[in-house]
Amino acid sequence: MRKLQAISALAVAVSAGWALPAAAQVSKSAAVLEELQAMRAKMEVMAQRIDNLESELEQANAKAEAASQSAQVARADASTARKSAEEASPVKVAWKGAPKFSDDKGWSFKPRGRIQVDIGGTDAPSGLSKGANASLGTATEVRRAWLGFEGTMPGGIGYRFDADLTNSSLALADAYISYKANRNLTLVLGNQRPFTGLEDMTAVLNTTFMERSSFSQAFGFERRVGIAANYKTKDVLVEAGLFADDMSSMSADTDKSWSLNGRVVFMPKLGNGTLHLGASAQYHDLAGSVTSTRYRTRPFLHTADVRLVDTGSITATSERRYGVEAAYMTGPFHAVVEGNAITAVRPGLSNPTFKGGYAEVGYVLTGEKAPYKGGIFDRLRPAKGIDEGGIGAIQVNLRFDHLDLNDSDIVGGRQDTAGVSLVWAATSNLRFTANYGHLWLRDAAITADGDDSYTADSMGMRAQIDF
Repeated sequence: MRKLQAISALAVAVSAGWALPAAAQVSKSAAVLEELQAMRAKMEVMAQRIDNLESELEQANAKAEAASQSAQVARADASTARKSAEEASPVKVAWKGAPKFSDDKGWSFKPRGRIQVDIGGTDAPSGLSKGANASLGTATEVRRAWLGFEGTMPGGIGYRFDADLTNSSLALADAYISYKANRNLTLVLGNQRPFTGLEDMTAVLNTTFMERSSFSQAFGFERRVGIAANYKTKDVLVEAGLFADDMSSMSADTDKSWSLNGRVVFMPKLGNGTLHLGASAQYHDLAGSVTSTRYRTRPFLHTADVRLVDTGSITATSERRYGVEAAYMTGPFHAVVEGNAITAVRPGLSNPTFKGGYAEVGYVLTGEKAPYKGGIFDRLRPAKGIDEGGIGAIQVNLRFDHLDLNDSDIVGGRQDTAGVSLVWAATSNLRFTANYGHLWLRDAAITADGDDSYTADSMGMRAQIDF
């Protein structure tokens, strides 16, 4: 209204200025005054309209402020609702090849599984005795089909359970509980791998060849029930345990055998890589319930269901085993040398000692680092798998493997193998392996037309998926 009053005053002033005393100007002044009054009326209307617009703007601002306050309240309510939902359902889910469920109190659960399908063939002289050729040739098998789970509980407790379903029957693989006493020390109770060496302690999912070394097979490395301690720092690993026999043998009440196993690893950084130096030992007492032992191995592939070198059954009361291991990893390159020797103790007779070992070099052609972690080889993880539009990781490996089962009065034979393998990790959980081996056999347990010295060739491929 102040604007309306000002406009009115202005109109009056203008009108007064136009008023002339002369009578000659009366008519003209009246016309001008009428025009000014019309302008004054229009200006009053405009002023009223401006006042109305200001009032509407004030109302709009008030509504906008109210809406902003409502939005803030809504956001606060949504945040409160989310927090309430999290408190009501504290389970977190992460994807690590399979869903891993966990909470803030230390509980976690993750399913595990693996499938390995192999095809392979071994070519040996046609005159092999004992029908050995019937167990050679080309064959396909499900090498492993495991299903299990692992997780943690509050208080540093962990657990793992793996069931092997390969042969349409249930057999237990890893089945143990663990206790993490502190940052460095872990105790494990249950069915687990004794501490045998670098390759044997490496998960079969991550080995560079389809099968482990010939001495690993010949010397009977397997999971056993026991209690063990694991002490690990950045550069040192010490493992020791007391073990009974494997779970299938323990089902017989007469089996009283036991073993004491230990392994020490030194793994410092050296130059641009990591040096691995280790040693292991085992004393295995057959305790009178087991009266004999036997050492033998397949010709490079598990699909070949025959052992061309074999000591046969040896009467013994105990075994002593020693192993050494060395490796160096730098960038995509790795080199490994490992050896083992086992002695069968026979009271009143000589104690034969059998030896084996291998040397290997490998290179990841796609540039990823050689996968090593904590005293064992780890999973080959591609920088960009086929699931991300890449080609995965490709690794090539060369190996020479030696096994000598001749000593004292025991002639089990010698088997040397030159092998090459190609590993393609299409993704972190999908892997394909192909390997070829040329074998030289001497003093073979199975002869070819009476000849115990001959050669053989084995080639195999594996498709593997795990989670």
